[in-house]
Amino acid sequence: MRLAATLLVTLLAVPAAGAASDVRAAVEAFVARASGVSLTSLVIEQDVALYHPDGRRQQSGGGQRVLLRLPRQQRVEQTIDGKLEVRLAVGDRVWVRAADGSVYEAPPVALARDRTHLLVPFRRSAADVLAEWRALGIRDGVSHVTRVGGRLITVIGALPGDRQSPAVWLDPEFGVVRFITRETLPGGPALMDLAFSEHRPLAGGFFFPYRQEAFIDGKMVVLITVRSIAINPALPDELFDPEALRRTR
Repeated sequence: MRLAATLLVTLLAVPAAGAASDVRAAVEAFVARASGVSLTSLVIEQDVALYHPDGRRQQSGGGQRVLLRLPRQQRVEQTIDGKLEVRLAVGDRVWVRAADGSVYEAPPVALARDRTHLLVPFRRSAADVLAEWRALGIRDGVSHVTRVGGRLITVIGALPGDRQSPAVWLDPEFGVVRFITRETLPGGPALMDLAFSEHRPLAGGFFFPYRQEAFIDGKMVVLITVRSIAINPALPDELFDPEALRRTR
């Protein structure tokens, strides 16, 4: 599942920042904070709750084990209602081992919708990050500053009051706290809203959200709660080998 969703707080808009230079400065500060951290890998254990389409009640749930080896290797072992699925992303390609044991390569859109990299922008420049956001429809020439829970947030891609345009909400200390995109889902076009909260120190002054929510067109679809994070564990190459994924049953 993808990392998740929207901030349930009262927003107080303050004068717009607007200038592209201010956006670049905010992103450069975000990337600089990450660059000072010696981080090569992570193992994240977390609970996953999937909600009914009405967004009001949990429909099913389970757990995830997310293994990240920076910069571009990720393995997600997800068990929902007793069924295990493994998703392996290496570079620009994704492989999935379904609950029935079959293995297939997923289309590129599966990788494009994965937002885990938003939380760990290591070994990427500010220009790289901005280019990734532009590819998702975020206008880095449009921005404003707002106040959320007493914290000043730079909103990149939308003007005050705009809740429909693709946008990134960037906290100077915590990093990305909200990410809004327009997606084409099986049911048609939709507004995907991800929020990251309950941040805790990870390493070297870098923070990681222990609560992640996802909304589609305003309705909650996923809630993720982190149980634990292991920093820089040794992760064998086999865990990120698509051929090994096919051999494992």
